[in-house]
Amino acid sequence: MPKASHHQAVARQWEILKRLPRRSPGVTARQLADVLAEHGFVVTKRTIERDLQELSSLFPLVCNDKGTPYGWHWMEGEGLDLPGLTVADAVSLRLVEDMLRPLLPGAMLDALVPRFRLAAAKLDALSAENSGVGWADKVRHVPPALPMLPPVISAGVLDTVQTALLHDRQLDVSYRSAGADGGHPLRLHPLGLVQRGPVTYLVATAFGYTDVRLYAVHRIQAATITDDPVARPERFGLDDYLAGGALQFGTGATLRLEARVSDELAAILEETPLVADQAILRGPESALLTATVPDSWQLRWWILSQGSAFEVLLPVGLRKEIGRQLGEAAAYYEGTDSLG
Repeated sequence: MPKASHHQAVARQWEILKRLPRRSPGVTARQLADVLAEHGFVVTKRTIERDLQELSSLFPLVCNDKGTPYGWHWMEGEGLDLPGLTVADAVSLRLVEDMLRPLLPGAMLDALVPRFRLAAAKLDALSAENSGVGWADKVRHVPPALPMLPPVISAGVLDTVQTALLHDRQLDVSYRSAGADGGHPLRLHPLGLVQRGPVTYLVATAFGYTDVRLYAVHRIQAATITDDPVARPERFGLDDYLAGGALQFGTGATLRLEARVSDELAAILEETPLVADQAILRGPESALLTATVPDSWQLRWWILSQGSAFEVLLPVGLRKEIGRQLGEAAAYYEGTDSLG
């Protein structure tokens, strides 16, 4: 038997054993074939019957032949707990592996690495005959923004940060602010770890202050776990903190936005609204958008990225701010013909 076919047969029989009930009337070969087909094992009822006959010579299986169709189950008092991965498990692990790696503490990640390897080996072994294993090669998540390479995190820093967070211990770190040459000492109280695009952020308070801030992990040059427990702010919840727009780099406040948008951008925003209360009124040449949005750096970056397709009307302060930045940008491009 070819190696791939042998692996397929072993994997199929493994799945059969895991799906056999422990009591009568059991499960039929047709029912097993239907269940296995849902997991990518497209085989005939006759193949399942041969598998069951073969397995019954090795395991305490019983065929309930008191009526047709025959049902198969484990002998009374017997059974088998099989820790292996299903095809669905293997595909799921393959899809989430890259996402999980920066978020899991080293000890937890070490425990999962064998499962990641087992998943990869199973998918590789079954790739020739099981259509389900190819799912991991057919789906991807692509961020809507311009893709950027992840920053480099100092050796050992991420593991130290994760361990302190896991055990609720304070951290002594050397932290380099954006644009600075060197780091400065901080005593941090870790509260959460968040992945935003390619950047990992530590949610924490500093020293004895209660205001929660974000610290880019790649800017932590050195980190040491202390014996002091974290002082968690009262009523702090990571989900509530994120819902307040923290990862949009705002203060949590909102503003009522009114803007004139192009027909092309209006069509996009009708399909993927900025917020739930967004409204768009179509006009002859453009559309009027109104929405209550977080007052944040992320909002400003997005508005600037739309160029002439988005004109802020209200609030006046935001209109002036965006107009000033666009004017400064336009000034850089004036007279660019001389550069050529």
